[in-house]
Amino acid sequence: MTDTDVAPAVPAGPPKVPSRTRRRAWTVTALLVVFMMINFADKSVLGLAAEEIRQDLGLSASTFGLASSAFFLLFSISGAAVGLLADRIRPKWLILAMAVLWSASQAPLAVGGGLAVLITSRVLLGAAEGPAFPAAQQATLSWFPNHRRNLPGAVIVLGITLGVLVAAPVLTWVIQHHGWRSAVAAVALVGVVWALLWIPFGGEGPYATASDTEHRPAGPAGGLGTPYRRILATRTWIGATAAYFGTYWVIAFALVWLPSYLQDALGYTSAGSTRVLMLVWGLGGVVVLGQAGLTGWLLRRGTPSRWARGGVGGALLLIGAAACLALPVAPAGAVTALLVVAGFGLAGAMSSVAVTTVTELAPADRRGGALGIMNAVVTTAGLIAPTLIGHLVDAHGTEGYQHAVLITGAVLLLSGTAALTLIDPDRDAHRLSA
Repeated sequence: MTDTDVAPAVPAGPPKVPSRTRRRAWTVTALLVVFMMINFADKSVLGLAAEEIRQDLGLSASTFGLASSAFFLLFSISGAAVGLLADRIRPKWLILAMAVLWSASQAPLAVGGGLAVLITSRVLLGAAEGPAFPAAQQATLSWFPNHRRNLPGAVIVLGITLGVLVAAPVLTWVIQHHGWRSAVAAVALVGVVWALLWIPFGGEGPYATASDTEHRPAGPAGGLGTPYRRILATRTWIGATAAYFGTYWVIAFALVWLPSYLQDALGYTSAGSTRVLMLVWGLGGVVVLGQAGLTGWLLRRGTPSRWARGGVGGALLLIGAAACLALPVAPAGAVTALLVVAGFGLAGAMSSVAVTTVTELAPADRRGGALGIMNAVVTTAGLIAPTLIGHLVDAHGTEGYQHAVLITGAVLLLSGTAALTLIDPDRDAHRLSA
């Protein structure tokens, strides 16, 4: 056999995906959208039933804020730990374990108990839900190449919005007619049903082990074994994490205290508060999809990720910051409602931006850990914000809400600035490969 009989070596590239696999990709994505809907329905129960729980258990605002923050006690730690495990264990089984634990942790609270059971249930639920978002994103994005990830990544974030939009009216009705414990039981049961569907239909895609080589030159540092510390030290990872922190601060505020803020400080009825909440989360869903479309269009036209992702996400955060900072001095009525919707509705797109940015930056064998550690840092906002707002309300009454909104505006201002000035995955991916 001569040399001409031997086919030349061709560098391995991402596998070509047949239409059947594309259908499977969107089936898995749809399941994970529902996964995130359940995740945020679980989170929103306490905020929707805040007044009922406080009256039933005799809790002050500070104590209720502490119980809400207990959800995040192990949330960050488990997010980082499971993120590292996701680089070694198939995300399919990690996600299944999470869904089962969600339901199990809420069962005691649905049956009965006081403050101790409430706190214990929320701590366990937080530990089980901590890794949910990065794991769902990792599993979803494994079905798509880098330039096609914006839409599926945004759709997973849309699951957060849909979860609240569906949960707000449904759980409010359940709470009013059957009590808040029945609402807890309902979301626990839905989690069990979802887990049964995930077993046969869930899984990872063909891009689970493919690095985005088009964004980094070949080299040992850009592939297997890149130390996590090098990834976490990049300006892009730091900027994406700081920006996403602002988003999570807003999410924590909205889930736990926004209904009470609308009713106690702004004078909305329960029904009016629910309508404003639906506008907030509805705008968030529209913005997430709009950001995905705009970012994807910019990337296909050759715009660097620094602007297509960091620029778009950072601009939305800064607009939200301006709305929050203007809210305490705005005249009551339509202007206040508009500022609430803008201030709390525009920040959500950064969660999709942060995940797709870090996924682009990190080598394939380090994505789970890079995303999990980012999520662990970011979700400390959920530990801080509810407790801080509870103390402000106890100390200053309804005026405490205004202080909380100003602090939120300042957090968003810093987060948006970080996105605009630090995120540049093309630059940092090349540096990791050097």
